[in-house]
Amino acid sequence: MAVTFHTRGRHGYAVKFSPYFGQRLLCAASQHYGIAGSGTLFILDVLPTGIQVVGRWEWGEGLFDCSWSEHNQDFSVTASGDGSLQMWDLKNPKGPIKVLKEHRAEVYGVDWSCHRQIDQILSASWDHTIKLWDPNQAQSLATFTDHQHVVYSAVWSPHVARTFASASGDNTLRVWDVSAPPRAQQTIRAHDGEVLTCDWAKYDVNLVVSGSVDTKIRGWDLRNTTAPVFSLEGHQYAVRRVKCSPHNGSLLASCSYDFTMRTWNINNGPQSLERIEHHTEFVVGLDFNLHLPGQLADCSWDGHVKIYSPASLIQR
Repeated sequence: MAVTFHTRGRHGYAVKFSPYFGQRLLCAASQHYGIAGSGTLFILDVLPTGIQVVGRWEWGEGLFDCSWSEHNQDFSVTASGDGSLQMWDLKNPKGPIKVLKEHRAEVYGVDWSCHRQIDQILSASWDHTIKLWDPNQAQSLATFTDHQHVVYSAVWSPHVARTFASASGDNTLRVWDVSAPPRAQQTIRAHDGEVLTCDWAKYDVNLVVSGSVDTKIRGWDLRNTTAPVFSLEGHQYAVRRVKCSPHNGSLLASCSYDFTMRTWNINNGPQSLERIEHHTEFVVGLDFNLHLPGQLADCSWDGHVKIYSPASLIQR
């Protein structure tokens, strides 16, 4: 049974559970499907009595992604259609505490490093670039320009502090080291269509997972990228987001423009474990709860955030 929150006039784009509190999550949402209008960031607490809004901010353009700081439990960052990033403090209800703007087009992905020793943010943009930010500085630290198309996502490795992966409309998955010159260390022709999402396996330093407009989810061993180590099929339309379980190295979850969320075991063949259709529009946001094994949150253009525990993810 899912617990539901209605964003009321906003279309969900991203959800992110807090690394500090198991009941807390962010939801980045946009008006008019993100095509026009403003955006809203919600901070939600999932309580036994229902979902409580503990923070809410408005921004003049749509919000497409969000991430928590690992250095301050009240800090978060969002990515916006006006080419900027906004940093928020739950203790400051008036608005963003900082705005970072250098991108020349929509920022579609944002990720705050999970490594305590590195307080840095990645932003992925429709201007074909990725930027590296120190949240305490006004200008970016570096710009990465290898991609030939929209960059939808840039995600830090949970294993190697200065490494990240990116997904792009140029059909590639790329791996970068911010300590090296700003060129991709690896370029993988990952799909026969735009790559919309990627995530790192939490128990395998060499495994990156990608999802594409070609409806497939593929796993890549960075030691040998001549072919995927697995390819998962079942979604009928583009895979919008894929997430690796933080509790079980074999489990994945994905959401799609086919209105479904699916769970997968990479050791059990190409078919999904479970198909959940509890939305009536594109499902575009998805995250695992770090504190509660088996719990997921997702959000959709239908204006609903769902928090639930699929039977296929419950540890037995």
